[in-house]
Amino acid sequence: MEHLHAIDLRLLGGALLILAGIASSLLARRFGAPLLLVFLFLGLLLGEDGPGGIQYSDTRFTYMVGALALAVILFDGGLRTRAAHVRGSVVPAVVLASVGVVLTAALTAFAAMKLLELPLLEALLLGTIVASTDAAAVFFLLRAGGLHLERRSGATLEIESGSNDPAAVFLVIALTMWLAGDNDGGIVLLAVKLVWAFGAGLALGYAGGRVIVAALNKYTLPAGLHPWLALAGAVALFALTNLLGGSGYLAVYLAGIVIANRPVRARNEVLSVQDAATWFAQLVMFLLLGLLATPHKVLDVLWPALGVAAFLMFVARPAAVLACLLPFGYRMQEIGFIAWTGLRGAVGIFLASIPLLAGLPNAQLYFNVAFVVVFASLVVQGWTLARAAHGFGVAVPRADPNTRRIQLDLPGQLEYDMVGYRIAPGSAALRGVPLPGRVRLAMVVREGHVLLPEEAGALQAQDYAYFLAPSGQAPRLDWLFAEGGDARVAEQETFGSFILPGDVPLGELATFYGLKLPPRFAASTAAHLFDERFDEQAQVGDRLALGNAVLVVRSLRDDRVAQVGLKFAGVGERLIGGR
Repeated sequence: MEHLHAIDLRLLGGALLILAGIASSLLARRFGAPLLLVFLFLGLLLGEDGPGGIQYSDTRFTYMVGALALAVILFDGGLRTRAAHVRGSVVPAVVLASVGVVLTAALTAFAAMKLLELPLLEALLLGTIVASTDAAAVFFLLRAGGLHLERRSGATLEIESGSNDPAAVFLVIALTMWLAGDNDGGIVLLAVKLVWAFGAGLALGYAGGRVIVAALNKYTLPAGLHPWLALAGAVALFALTNLLGGSGYLAVYLAGIVIANRPVRARNEVLSVQDAATWFAQLVMFLLLGLLATPHKVLDVLWPALGVAAFLMFVARPAAVLACLLPFGYRMQEIGFIAWTGLRGAVGIFLASIPLLAGLPNAQLYFNVAFVVVFASLVVQGWTLARAAHGFGVAVPRADPNTRRIQLDLPGQLEYDMVGYRIAPGSAALRGVPLPGRVRLAMVVREGHVLLPEEAGALQAQDYAYFLAPSGQAPRLDWLFAEGGDARVAEQETFGSFILPGDVPLGELATFYGLKLPPRFAASTAAHLFDERFDEQAQVGDRLALGNAVLVVRSLRDDRVAQVGLKFAGVGERLIGGR
């Protein structure tokens, strides 16, 4: 009976931890704190130096859970990456994820040698542990709070954070083995292993993604099982790739990208479950890492560790980003923001557990320093991410509509979704604004009765309208059904007095109206400008300042801006010409 009670107590403790995580996420959103920092702080409170008093030191279990959680997070990052949105950013992002990691590690090693008095190889190991941008932190914080970035900046950050972990993991393991005395084969063998890890990760990731797509589309499973097929397939791919000596992290990230860019059955179900799985993975990983840390030991190296963190944030990361992205023509504003968004998260602490597992003499020092670096990064960089985006001018002015959307997959085909909305009083849909693209009204529910389009006539307030929309196009409908002030943003009286085609040359427009325009925009069209700057497809109501005027999207055709409105900028508008 005592054994059964112990099991019940553990189950109760686990459930309470999850409930505490949910409660902390609500508090974090209310006060604007980075949620990942809240999870980490919760783990500290529950640990041996906190009121929870939990004695936890299982490094092996933490490493296993951390590896699984990171695989889930990277798979989710791949699922959110659309090829059309990142095209043109892949090469610079990969350079930043490989060469940038090495440069950051080398520069940080210099600071570690001076501040912690470590030998070169040990300092390089510590620099590598904290060198990579954390995918969990970047993916989560970029999507929190409705922040939208210019397409190139957002794509570069997401690809870099999703693909730099394999390089960091490989280098940390290699340096750990070297310091432990297992360096048979020397540098040549290490280089061969690195090439194999990346090659196998790419090949198996692409093949695995295609296999998961084929399985999702071929097999008719009971309701709710398709998302778990995708997730289990990703975990299996991760483990298999690692067993073959490849980079499992690169494989699951690439598999997610493959799935995101192919027609897939139950896509919305897959993304919905993946959201929950990623949130849970983040919660568990940060809680365990918080439990594993011992604050009174961390305090022993607090000041030199803060020095390493400051050097990493203000010197090493900016220098590496500048060296990697300047040759690709990135503007200084973009470089500044990408440098500042080099968030360190649980990956750094997770990598620091590798020397602990190997039993290196200074392993606890690496872990404590990594913990301080991560904590400082989440506090300083995580809390200022939105301000930095606006300060560097890479945030685009899109307010997410205040509306609720119901979205359902349609069995038997992969091209369309069923999308439903409540028709709010004052919404743009009541003014007869035409539906975009290939969207068609399927039915209306009015006062409890189901009506076909020809029976329903014009939409009325409080109707529930259901539409057939091409897969992936549902967000373009949201503005039509937004309530209150959000709806007015997209209504025609805010579009300005002049209607212009989307392919209007900006150079000619600037000359005709006397607008100040940077030379790099002179050969662009209005449609190209919206396509370049918004992280996703432009939507009706999106606006960009052009000199002392504002362009507003009026209509779309085939996912491109077909018409824009022109009006003069009001007070506080960000002017392209003034950047």
